[in-house]
Amino acid sequence: MSGEIEIQNLKSRDPFAEADEDSGQTTQTQEYIHIRIQQRNGRKTLTTVQGIPSKFDHKKILKVIKKEFACNGTIISDTESKGMGEVIQLQGDHRLKIKDFLVDNDSGLGLDEKTIKIHGF
Repeated sequence: MSGEIEIQNLKSRDPFAEADEDSGQTTQTQEYIHIRIQQRNGRKTLTTVQGIPSKFDHKKILKVIKKEFACNGTIISDTESKGMGEVIQLQGDHRLKIKDFLVDNDSGLGLDEKTIKIHGF
């Protein structure tokens, strides 16, 4: 057999990219804000927020969130997050509270609810 054999399993794939429904191709979704949860030990969890626009100060957002939700958190920088931008990482499950904070016009950022995706169990 002559020709090139294409092996699908060896292609690099971005696990955080969304799959296009029509063609099955993945496209990078920088316009979305992703809120994820990660399981740690036992009942301990981490909440990560990725994709907050760079026009907002991530440090000030983290400070307000930590005080409002009574939790600890940190900002994971570009070098540690492997190209995902700055990611806010919080202790505990705060997915719904973060969404409400991002959407709220008065005490939050006033972002569009359609641009927020919540992932997790």
